[in-house]
Amino acid sequence: MTAQETLRQWIEESNNIVFFGGAGVSTESGIPDFRSQDGLYNQEYDYPPETIISHSFYVRNPEEFYRFYKNRMIFTEAKPNAAHLALAKLEQQGKLKAVITQNIDGLHQMAGSKEVLELHGSIHRNYCTRCGKFYGLDAVTGSQGVPRCDCGGIIKPDVVLYEEGLDQHTIQKSVYYIRHADVLIIGGTSLAVYPAAGLIDYYQGNKLVLINKSATARDAHADLVINEPIGQVFEPYL
Repeated sequence: MTAQETLRQWIEESNNIVFFGGAGVSTESGIPDFRSQDGLYNQEYDYPPETIISHSFYVRNPEEFYRFYKNRMIFTEAKPNAAHLALAKLEQQGKLKAVITQNIDGLHQMAGSKEVLELHGSIHRNYCTRCGKFYGLDAVTGSQGVPRCDCGGIIKPDVVLYEEGLDQHTIQKSVYYIRHADVLIIGGTSLAVYPAAGLIDYYQGNKLVLINKSATARDAHADLVINEPIGQVFEPYL
């Protein structure tokens, strides 16, 4: 039986699937992984991306932070791909219980997924750091330089920056879903970013699926490894 056939069988037999995804799920929608330092990036910015999207840099240099954030982390034209759409369909069929994602683009919700746990927050939620007023994405994309609230405070994305902690409620819910899952499918992540990658240690089942174009640090622990583009793997479930 091929890996694809095994995956299909496991999906058919289960009504308790959890999906855990990373940047590779969104790259097929045209959203580049911000870590890929292409020539354009090196010409345009004086700091590595991990520095720019850290909390201390945001506080120290909000102008440069927002220049990078608007250029490299917001892609308003992006649309859900086959993986997003297939996962939403599996949820509608009662098979998939939750999507846990490291992505901040909101494409899972755009595809129709309801139970989405965003470990690193979302570009679509923004708030004033002074008065707490909530803003949508337009407040950031439509601003010149640093987005400001009516009260004069800076509008900050509800996105987890380096040096900031993950939301504990989101972590607890993610642990619950992973711990109780029958099938855990991990896709589009090298499982290198902690603490998010450590969540998979809570899985207690024997159907751990890793879907990634390249090898990951956890391949040896998986029950099924598929090294193919994630959209291609999920295409048959649409």
